[in-house]
Amino acid sequence: MYLKRVDGPRQVTLPDGRILSRADLPPGDTRRWVASRKAVVVAAVGGGLISREDALKRYSLSEEEFDCWCRAVAEHGISGLKVTAIQKYR
Repeated sequence: MYLKRVDGPRQVTLPDGRILSRADLPPGDTRRWVASRKAVVVAAVGGGLISREDALKRYSLSEEEFDCWCRAVAEHGISGLKVTAIQKYR
């Protein structure tokens, strides 16, 4: 079995004890962003699995959009990322 060489760690342990690996990341061509996928990307950047710049480039995100995701997770948890709850948490 051959592993593709990647920059950075292959997996990280998050503060809550979960293990997050590169295989858990959504595909780069993701167009439908549900709350769980957004949360995985925010956790991967926060845990050091991928860099912020890599996430922005890989998923074609703006800095403002990613910052909004980070604020929503910090203030309200994963439920703050749901599109139907945006008005509720403003």
